[in-house]
Amino acid sequence: MSKPKITRIKAEDKKPEKKVEKKVEKKPEKKVFILFRPFIAFFRYLKGSWQEIRQVRWPSRKATWKMVLAVLVYTAIFVIIISLLDLFFSWLFNLILGN
Repeated sequence: MSKPKITRIKAEDKKPEKKVEKKVEKKPEKKVFILFRPFIAFFRYLKGSWQEIRQVRWPSRKATWKMVLAVLVYTAIFVIIISLLDLFFSWLFNLILGN
């Protein structure tokens, strides 16, 4: 038995593969009376919006309340921090002015 001959392919010998793009044929739009075009566009918008809303994963009631509680806690923490900073700078300002 003879050994199979092994040939090496150089980088320049390789031909780049051509990407085949599928052509999507668009349906020709019907000619519509000019006064109806805004209504058609509006209903297309509503249809697209409805399709997007159906894809949304809404949180459960329990998850919603957890998020509401987190927002309230963070709000309270930042109110306290900002109030303390306001008191500190008011005291410092009064100290500098000598009141």
